[in-house]
Amino acid sequence: MSGSRIVLHGTALSGHTHRVELLLRALELAFDFVPAPAEVRRAEAFRALNPFGQIPVLQDGDLTLADSNAIMVYLVRRYAPQSNWLPDEPVAAAQTQRWLSIAAGEIMHGPAIARLIAQFNFPDEPGRAERISTRLLAFMDGHLQDRSFLAAGHPTLADLACYSYVAHAPEGGIDLAPYPAVGAWLARVEALPFFKPMPRSPVPARG
Repeated sequence: MSGSRIVLHGTALSGHTHRVELLLRALELAFDFVPAPAEVRRAEAFRALNPFGQIPVLQDGDLTLADSNAIMVYLVRRYAPQSNWLPDEPVAAAQTQRWLSIAAGEIMHGPAIARLIAQFNFPDEPGRAERISTRLLAFMDGHLQDRSFLAAGHPTLADLACYSYVAHAPEGGIDLAPYPAVGAWLARVEALPFFKPMPRSPVPARG
């Protein structure tokens, strides 16, 4: 363990922050949460932690690390190298990395952006996030037809990285009802003993 307490900079409504918080809870690592709303992220002090002004940022002793997926890999390798969160078995390891890429790609540009548009007036091409979300969720639903978790027969970083924005997709106007296997997977993640939900935002009315 590090000599000083871990510090997580983020916001309660950020899925990127939430995935790191879930892992910290899973690994039973004590940490301090420091809110980093937009005005904080624009300040020089925060830009010294992450020049891109993005959250989350993790501080662990002398280490300062940005990017949620990189933070999760670090935490597992540093504090739980023998755990199943980042598998060593080649196929499970490759699948975990694949889903981390999907979390940063299709999930970010689909459900996450749709939510940003609906909740925070984020500027984006109309309909683009919804189209990406539809393709993504159809793929995930097929993938999960005969699987309990995304990358292996047990939870991995893939599930934590992908959960938050998929679970909150309705807040971006994305209906999850047509994807029952995705819904069952979300319920399995929510049943994990360390799980803590991300606060909900209003679901927009459908036109």
